[in-house]
Amino acid sequence: MNSARRRCTLIAVSLATFMAYLDNNIVNVALPSIQEDLRFSASGLEWVVSAYILVFGTFLLFGGRLGDIHGWRPLFLIGLGLFTVSSLVAGLAASPGMLVAGRACQGLGAAAVTPTTLAIISAAYPDERQRANAVGVWNAVGALALAVGPLLGGVLSQHLSWGWIFFVNVPVGVATLALGAWAIRLPKPAGRKPPLDVAGTLASGGALFALTFSLIEGHDSGWGSPAIVGGFVAAALLAAVFAVVETRVAHPMLNIGLLGERVFGGGVATMFIWAFGLFGIFFFTSLYLQDVLRFSPTEAGLAFVPMAVLMIAGSVLSGWAAARFGAHRSVSGAMALIAAGIAGAALLDANATFAEVMPPLLVIGIGGGFTTSLTATVLAAMPGRQAGVATAVFSTVRQIGGLLGVTVIGAVLTARQTAEAHRGALFREAFLSGYHQALLVAAVLVAVGAVIANFALRARLPENDPRQFSTED
Repeated sequence: MNSARRRCTLIAVSLATFMAYLDNNIVNVALPSIQEDLRFSASGLEWVVSAYILVFGTFLLFGGRLGDIHGWRPLFLIGLGLFTVSSLVAGLAASPGMLVAGRACQGLGAAAVTPTTLAIISAAYPDERQRANAVGVWNAVGALALAVGPLLGGVLSQHLSWGWIFFVNVPVGVATLALGAWAIRLPKPAGRKPPLDVAGTLASGGALFALTFSLIEGHDSGWGSPAIVGGFVAAALLAAVFAVVETRVAHPMLNIGLLGERVFGGGVATMFIWAFGLFGIFFFTSLYLQDVLRFSPTEAGLAFVPMAVLMIAGSVLSGWAAARFGAHRSVSGAMALIAAGIAGAALLDANATFAEVMPPLLVIGIGGGFTTSLTATVLAAMPGRQAGVATAVFSTVRQIGGLLGVTVIGAVLTARQTAEAHRGALFREAFLSGYHQALLVAAVLVAVGAVIANFALRARLPENDPRQFSTED
């Protein structure tokens, strides 16, 4: 692959990643308009968000394995095409059912696209330093999508209509399809295609569905309700079945031994904690800005933009930092910065100004950017035959970690808020007390992630180790 195609390949997979991550949170601000226009019930409205997350989380591992077997390029293009068409359907939706179906299909397309992007980057950039820089760009684009989603959703729904939060994907998707079809040129998998691990696919998909569903619905249904408890039990049992199946089949979906590798296993644990802390903070800090500080949706979205800019800058420099100081030091230090920023946000009061909100968010942004070398380091430890499913594991852990972060941090916040309300505190004071306690819990956990990263990322596979990634595999 020549340099021009390589650069265009990176642009294509980054744009696809931007759209997939953007749709995780761009919808939130537009929900009131959608409810009024399509006459959603209160419970039905939640599925505008949940349908996407549920399908996306359920099929990530399956999408990664399909890419390993049949090729990452075709799955990337098929998934991107499905995502683009589904975005058009969602934007044109004239009924609740049509919109939820469109969102579910968007999630399926994203589940096909997301695990292939990192695998394509690995194949397009066999040089480790170049790959680290490319992953930095990929991570920066993902961070930008998470940060600008609420702002873009607010602007489009306020000044155009809610349909435009989906229509915006269509021209970008078409252009990305054309660019990817021309630029992406990858070697075909050598040898015979291994059969699909049907039992492992069903067990992993069922476990992810049960876990994601329980995390989404637990807050409204009650964490002790039979449906939610049953969902968590089913997820645990199916995960155990998956682990047993993968150790016994000839061609497993996931080599369970990968999780025992220090770099891969430790990287997965660190990514889980990273997502747990950051996603929860994004969600509840947005509520703090609007419900306590009385920011408008647009102002709340703007508050995250400087943080996103620093994430991008940190992502660009993360490869240099990992090479200069070692990935274990750079990632551990970045996680410590995130923990410090979260703890700083816990000191904000009910009268904080925009200028006072900025410092902790900027510290989180710097730390979030420099954790990019975590992804690049784990990529270097992936075997070529399972690059797609291994990146899918990484993406799945990120997704589930984020959901669990919102859930657990929300539970801590709600418990403290309820206790303060019973003591007679007003809503703003009660929410703020819960917000502070939840952030301190998140800060401690992210600090633990810094320790794990410092230990796990010290190990590197030798250059001649057969498990190292090879584009010829």
